[in-house]
Amino acid sequence: MGPLDRATHAPAARFNPSLAQNDTVGVVLAQLGIELPVVQAGMGGGLAGSELAGAVSAAGGLGTIGILAPDGLRSELSAGRAITDRPIAVNLLLPFARRAHFEAASEADVVVTFWGRPSRPTAKVWIHQCGSVDEALAARSAGADAVIAQGVEAGGHVRGTIPALELLARVRGAVGDGYPILSAGGIAEAVDVRARLDAGAEAVVCGTRFLMSDESGAHPDYKARLLDARQTILTELFGMGWPAPHRVVANEATERWLRRDPRGPVWVRALHRATAPVVSRVPVPMQFRLSAAQTPGRPIFGPAAATADRTSNLVEAGPLYAGETVSRIADIRPAGELVRELAS
Repeated sequence: MGPLDRATHAPAARFNPSLAQNDTVGVVLAQLGIELPVVQAGMGGGLAGSELAGAVSAAGGLGTIGILAPDGLRSELSAGRAITDRPIAVNLLLPFARRAHFEAASEADVVVTFWGRPSRPTAKVWIHQCGSVDEALAARSAGADAVIAQGVEAGGHVRGTIPALELLARVRGAVGDGYPILSAGGIAEAVDVRARLDAGAEAVVCGTRFLMSDESGAHPDYKARLLDARQTILTELFGMGWPAPHRVVANEATERWLRRDPRGPVWVRALHRATAPVVSRVPVPMQFRLSAAQTPGRPIFGPAAATADRTSNLVEAGPLYAGETVSRIADIRPAGELVRELAS
């Protein structure tokens, strides 16, 4: 039994009973008082902080703060509360999340988990992001209040291996009509949103479109590269500490090291797998400091992305995460405006 079945576990201070029958969104979002079926992906490491999450939530969607060090999560969540009194989510990447992360995330209205064995992390609303039917069923069995079905088109770390609409249909068929599914991957415009809702999704989850917003924490040069990009690469090059597939746009590092295999050199991927159990235990702030030494010519590439508050070396030596929709996005705009447009 999840928190939506137990009224004492709902974020009562932010619950709006008048919206519980909202026809625009499904039951999970409606019970939280969320008005529009648009969820901003929790891009970690400072890409999705309080400014972006607060703007999305204030516009009627659900904003999500990406994983940081536990103190950083608390600070960003507090800053987001200063922007809006509407619900805010926190995203936890399970390979890096420790007890203190879960304690900090429990102060949010929603906790989203990704990339690991699903297990209820909080008494609040819990959503687990999945890339397969089996993972969705495991999350439901573990008590997840909803799942995100992520298609292969998505940017950042990619759990899915098939197109998002196909995965949505398969997961819907497996879990039945009564269980909430959100759909991620390949969403840039209102027509994409409508297609997913018509196919049975409760809401959509957008990353790249909000990465290309005024409020995202991406480095200005990173945003400029996304505006120029027309193609993406699904690779494993930036896998130190997290040897998982990720979708990026090209930079000097990819041009140098992905000439023979888009996944990356065999020995680099083997090194990532061998060292992941140790590197993933390194505290997040230390990982960020180490990323400042990355260069395109030295194949020691971690998952930290170029943000506005870090050195610009990661524009060429780090992952420029982006989904396939980057080819259809030609501007940088306010996040609130994007929420309303997507839901129109």
